Parts: sequence; C-alpha cells; structure tokens
Amino acid sequence: MKTVTILGATGSVGTSTLDLIEREPDRFRVVALTANCDVTKLAAAAIRTQAEFAVVADEKCLPALREALAGTGIRSGGGGEAIAEAASSGADWTMGAIVGCAGLKPVMAAIEQGGTVVIANKEPLVSAGDVILAAAKRTGATLLPADSEHNAIFQCFDATRPERVRRIILTCSGGPFRDWTTEQMRGVTLEQAVKHPNWSMGAKISVDSATCMNKGLELIEAARLFPIAHDRIEIVIHPQSVIHSLVDHVDGSVLAQLGPPDMRTPIAHTLAWPDRMATPMAPLDLVAIGRLDFEAPDPVRFPALRLAREALDAGGARPAILNAANEVAVEAFLQRRIGFLEIAAIVEHTSSCYDPAVPDSVDAVLAIDAEARILAGERVKDYAV
Repeated sequence: MKTVTILGATGSVGTSTLDLIEREPDRFRVVALTANCDVTKLAAAAIRTQAEFAVVADEKCLPALREALAGTGIRSGGGGEAIAEAASSGADWTMGAIVGCAGLKPVMAAIEQGGTVVIANKEPLVSAGDVILAAAKRTGATLLPADSEHNAIFQCFDATRPERVRRIILTCSGGPFRDWTTEQMRGVTLEQAVKHPNWSMGAKISVDSATCMNKGLELIEAARLFPIAHDRIEIVIHPQSVIHSLVDHVDGSVLAQLGPPDMRTPIAHTLAWPDRMATPMAPLDLVAIGRLDFEAPDPVRFPALRLAREALDAGGARPAILNAANEVAVEAFLQRRIGFLEIAAIVEHTSSCYDPAVPDSVDAVLAIDAEARILAGERVKDYAV
C-alpha cells in the first residue's frame, strides 16, 4: 500500500487526485491532506479517506476544522508550521498542488523527505528551479510532473539519451481569446476569462491560460525538468487539447501523448509510476474528434509568451519576478481592479525595474518574490479602475 499526502487537497488537482485514490482504497493510504481555508471540503475528504492529519493554512479556520473532525480521531492543524509538518510526513508519494509561490516551502519540505514528489503547481520550479532540483538530487527525491504537458513530455522523452531529442513541442489550447484581436481583449470580463473552452480549472490558472502566461510558465518549467537547450523548446497552438505535448527526435520520429482534457490521466500516471492504473476516462475516440488543428502562437497579442521566454533566457531571479508579478496582477484582475491587458503590462514593468542577485536558497527566492510583489502592487495602483 502506497502512502499519500496531498498538499492542496480541495483545489481542482487535489480533488482529481482524491477521486483516483478513493477508487482504489486498498492501494493507497492517506497520511495528510491540506487546504487553504475550505474546511467543509477538507474535513469531508479527510473523513472519507480516513486521513491521519488534516491542515488548513489559514489558522483562523482551525477551530472550525477541529469541530468538523471531532470524534473522528483525525489530527488537525493550522498555519505554516502545520503545513510543513504535513509535507514532511514521509509519505511515499506527495502531490504538490498548492497554487502560487505559497507552495514553494511545502514542496521543498516534501523533497527533503526523499520520496516521490509530484509537481502540479508550476511556481516552485519556475521561481526556484535550481534550488528545487539541487535539493532533489541531494535527498534522492523523485520529481514527477503532473501538468498534462510536462507529463506528456515525460512519457515521450528518452532521459537516458537526451542528445537524441531534437525538440520539445508544448501544446497550448490558446485559451478563450485565441481568435480575439487586442482591441477586443481590452473589454474582456472576469467571467469570460475564467471560462476555459476545454479544461476545468481554478480561477487563477484559468486567467493564466487566457493570457497564455500559463504556457509561458510551462516553458520555463520544461527547461528545468528536461535537459535540452531553451531554444529547442517550442510552443504550438492546438485548440482541441487532445495532444498534450510532443517530443521530436533526431531521426525525425515525433512522439506525442494523447488523451482527454482531464487531469486525472496525468495524475494517475504519476500515482502508479512506473506502473499504470485504470482511470474512469472513456477511451479516446479519434473518429468523434475528427480533426486536430495547429497554429503558431502570437506573441504580440499574447505578450506573456515573450515575457516568459525573456525571463527564461535571462535566468537568475527573473523567473521568480515574472511569477510574483503575475500572481499580483492576476489577483488584481480577479478583484476587478485592473483590465485584462494590464496583467502582462504589470508583469513587464516589474521585470524591467527589478534586478536582484541570483537566489541560492528558498529564503532568497521568497525575499525576491516579496519585493517583486510590492513593486507589482504599486504598478497595479497606476492602472486601477
């Protein structure tokens, strides 16, 4: 029986993970579950799975969690130290699905235990990729990608012979505004931006998909995970979201991983790896799909793609600044304080006016993240509607 911890158990990735685990209760034992403040969903999941430990990041929610778990024998905790304790539970398999840079320290705590750590949130590898990879090498932890694109690459990439890989091709749905002009996007509403055409995701990730920043972050993440030159990682728009990514080899063979737009497929791959496990997804019906379309991305209409590649090429602290500024800008958009196009503008301004030293620790990354947030927040005030 494999022991499991889920960091971010009430989000879309966390609930998909729980769905798979609960289908095979004799195969998995839940050690710890965490959430930000959704006590109702967290307590229900902990009780259903007979988890040993349930934690809310927001300590103000701890009394409600204790009440919900009273008499169950499930331990409860609240705050950053309790989240770190859950991450350090020593589970065989840990899902890192806490949205944003808030997931950095918990993921690092899990890596320190040396087990299998699944990266579903992009921010740790984007903001602190070198630090994360060095820690995994030191502790012997296995890092597996749960993002559908990176999981697809992982399944097609020959890690024993990386020199045989010519290109990595990340696919991108293009989001809900793929065919919109810049002028049309000036009037984008929050409701339009969070309505992804293919995937069911949280609000922040949905907005990132709409701006294509999600794909920019994935570009940086792919460069961290796979030993290949930055200029050999390409992005192609694929509206159907059936091919999740491709790997082009030197002999001209291009391997692709296909599947439905459902996160349970890549999560199941990491849960069972190096084996396979059944999922509730119906077999892929290519006849029903009928066609697969591709087009080049437009970095003019979607400047987030350009900003991400510039951050990747610059290295050092730039990816952390990019991520922090984007989180601030997206949150301002979700609060209806700025317009859709201002998200990328705030990220570009913050990236251009802040150039700290290269971070060599998690604390250094978090210090850069904090300063970048302050700068981005000041810029938000200039655009506030």
